[in-house]
Amino acid sequence: MDHTAEEPRWELLAPGVERRRLPVWDMTAGVVHGPDAVLMVEAGSSLLEGAELARQAAGSAGRRVTHLALTHPHFDHVLGMDAFPGAEVYAAVGMDRLLSSPREREALRDDAVRQGVEPGAAAEAAERLTAPHHLISGEMTIRLGGGREAVLVNAGPGHTAHDLAVLVPGTGGAPSVVFCGDLVEESGEPQAGPDAVPAQWPAALDRLLDLGGEDALYVPGHGAVVNARFVREQRDQLAARFGVS
Repeated sequence: MDHTAEEPRWELLAPGVERRRLPVWDMTAGVVHGPDAVLMVEAGSSLLEGAELARQAAGSAGRRVTHLALTHPHFDHVLGMDAFPGAEVYAAVGMDRLLSSPREREALRDDAVRQGVEPGAAAEAAERLTAPHHLISGEMTIRLGGGREAVLVNAGPGHTAHDLAVLVPGTGGAPSVVFCGDLVEESGEPQAGPDAVPAQWPAALDRLLDLGGEDALYVPGHGAVVNARFVREQRDQLAARFGVS
């Protein structure tokens, strides 16, 4: 599956903060530029897609990606991981077990193939997955230089048992930006697979709202950028859907 034929479309959200909606699954990847370091949010669905993201981020920032945050362990978010050599990789606690397990890597490969990833590409990417370097149970701040920070927050469980959000605090009048992963989806109903934790999902969205506040831009894992009102409405819809408060 050749994603490089797609025209890259990066959207500037705030100074030094961009996101791109990738083809096929409409997954969002983000990048946060600082004078000393570059943080990528999500690795893409294949080594080819990950390499494309890495090249584009390096081209716009003038330096390679130094930090990689994975919001949760689904194939379209993690299989490009090995395309970021030398990057420090961050994820929620428990992702080390999943990405190091041959059985779990096979499950990711099989899911990718079912969704249309070429079998050889899926197998290679799954085989090259490794445990993240940094596991987050609460919050961790990454300093990218020049006062630019990104706060990585274990916001779940909800969409999965291992949901990570990334807050980029606003500076100079620019809004804060929250990369939500698939805790929030705009282009369709939030997907609750067998690894979802429905009873705790609404509470995870409450944590996102506490994190970003009313004026933040919220970046769903799939779809257009939304506001706090959208996140609150989706929270209430999930609560009704799953019968929780």
